[in-house]
Amino acid sequence: MDRDVIEQKIESLRRCVERVRQKCPATADALAGDVDSQDILTLNLTRAVQLCVDIGAHLIAETDNPAPDTMGQTFDVLAELGVIPHEIAVRMKKAVGFRNIAVHNYEAIDWQIAHAIATRHMSDFVAFAKAVVESTGI
Repeated sequence: MDRDVIEQKIESLRRCVERVRQKCPATADALAGDVDSQDILTLNLTRAVQLCVDIGAHLIAETDNPAPDTMGQTFDVLAELGVIPHEIAVRMKKAVGFRNIAVHNYEAIDWQIAHAIATRHMSDFVAFAKAVVESTGI
């Protein structure tokens, strides 16, 4: 495992989480009416998900496990390996679902859901990073 790669990705993840927290409007209605905030949140949420998947893929590559077929499966494998708790895997798979909507069908984003993620679920990314750090000794 390349510790520097994991550390850099965790730092990038920290910046994404902080950016979402700083730039999220107070209400979902305000987010729905603010294209700049929508862009900032969407970009940083999708980056955060991608960074978690990249970290997972890097850790899985160091094992005898085959590469996961989907982004969501990355978190299942990490849970099976004991890198992250099952509960975090479930929450991260939901984040992948949001990421897929944001990337593939931007017009369909429900800004109420995006606001809920930004205000109530950024801790999922923090918990993921903490679990990775604890399980890898970084």
